Amino acid sequence: MAVWDDLVGQDRVVDQLTAAARAAGATVEAGRGAAPGQGGNASLMTHAWLFTGPPGAGQVTAARAFAAALQCTSPDLALGGTPGCGFCDGCHTVLAGSHADVKYVRSDGLSIGVGDMRDLVLRASSYPTGGRWSVILVDAAHRLTEAAANALLKGVEEPSPRTVWLLCAPSVQDVLPTIRSRCRLLVLRTPAADAVADMLVRRDGVDPETARLAALAGQGDIERARRLAVDEQARTRRAEVLRIPLEVADIGGCLTAAQRLVDTAKADAEALAETQDARETGDLKAAYGAAEGAKAPRGMAGAVKELEKRQKSRATRTRRETLGVALLDLLSFYRDVLAIQLGSTGALANEDQRQALDRVAQAGPAEGTLRRIEAVLACRTALDRNVDPLLAVEAMTVALRAG
Repeated sequence: MAVWDDLVGQDRVVDQLTAAARAAGATVEAGRGAAPGQGGNASLMTHAWLFTGPPGAGQVTAARAFAAALQCTSPDLALGGTPGCGFCDGCHTVLAGSHADVKYVRSDGLSIGVGDMRDLVLRASSYPTGGRWSVILVDAAHRLTEAAANALLKGVEEPSPRTVWLLCAPSVQDVLPTIRSRCRLLVLRTPAADAVADMLVRRDGVDPETARLAALAGQGDIERARRLAVDEQARTRRAEVLRIPLEVADIGGCLTAAQRLVDTAKADAEALAETQDARETGDLKAAYGAAEGAKAPRGMAGAVKELEKRQKSRATRTRRETLGVALLDLLSFYRDVLAIQLGSTGALANEDQRQALDRVAQAGPAEGTLRRIEAVLACRTALDRNVDPLLAVEAMTVALRAG
């Protein structure tokens, strides 16, 4: 399976990245040692790339596939094969996250600090140890602090000969102008629901009807669609969220629905932390050689404290993301209601909730639906500004009742 197979509906992007990886490979084989973008392949390859697109479109997937194609060592390349075979040692280790010359920068917390970025820029100045390129993939470039972004700017301004930066962000506006002006921009589009459903059938063995409904509900987010297709709990949580428009008939119902939504987000974050935090703590103690019941080795207490700080920040982020997904589901519900009220004949994201959609659509005018959509958007804005989640969601549910 080629590394590009997970990119759904992104043929134009795949063509560009494949051509760039082929040009980069020619540079390596020629042994010129020139920086990417120099010489005869200047129009195809460059030292810094910015992947943008709507949530779930596959920015990180595209960047990872490109990193694998840059490290591909398939013997078919000499015969004109496509970089990124998916089977060679280079592709396999990149996709597994264990390639020595590919560094993944994942944001567990709410931001990426300047210290981490300075370490990356220093690493980027070194020559690849065994691979063809030294690749640094930042999967949330929009979470860089101002100081971290300025540190990154030095890395992309003065690239070393065999280093490639791959930055991922929701939109080009989320990245400093000084950084994005030095990157090749790739914009991924929202994949069609039919293409996502086809992938779920082929790759995950989902029955066609379940795949179709999950693809519609995922609204172009491939991972979200996959979870809805294969995870019964994800479908149950979504169904609970979509009950809210029917439960806000009185103030008591509004407050109850808000509390349940916030509690569900908290429970999801705690469930993730329970296994992930314990594993990380155990791995850290093992790295320090700590024995059960013995005195902690020197330096371990500080490392554990720093790890706990990151884990707390990650839990906060997870709660926000879970609430964000719920609000997107609620927003899609009211958007479908508005489509019905206006007589639209397009596909509905929540086709499996048609009875509830019709009931809400008949209960009031389109103007009220628009005000409810604005209430959901206002809640998202409040959460982004660190308003207490319960207060923000309660204000939203009361506004949904008022219409």
